[in-house]
Amino acid sequence: MTVAGDLVQTQYGPVQVEITMRSGQITRARALARPSGDGQTDSINSYAIPQLVQETLAAQSARIDTVSGATFTSEGYRQSLQSALDAAHRAGA
Repeated sequence: MTVAGDLVQTQYGPVQVEITMRSGQITRARALARPSGDGQTDSINSYAIPQLVQETLAAQSARIDTVSGATFTSEGYRQSLQSALDAAHRAGA
């Protein structure tokens, strides 16, 4: 089952997470939307998003650490991830 979380607006732009669940486990996570537009934001998110995805797969929840230097992206990612998890559970995952 693949579910997209809410589109969360941050100070630097929107974040949206999509997860795939199988047998109650998160098997895949990816960012459908991430803040972008200037070189610094793109640079920060090029390392922050993969770290957040790794943490998601390791934690199997939205209880993941903030990536240093990417506080707003991390918070938006967590919020979108939690909404995706909630939707997956409502759908029976």
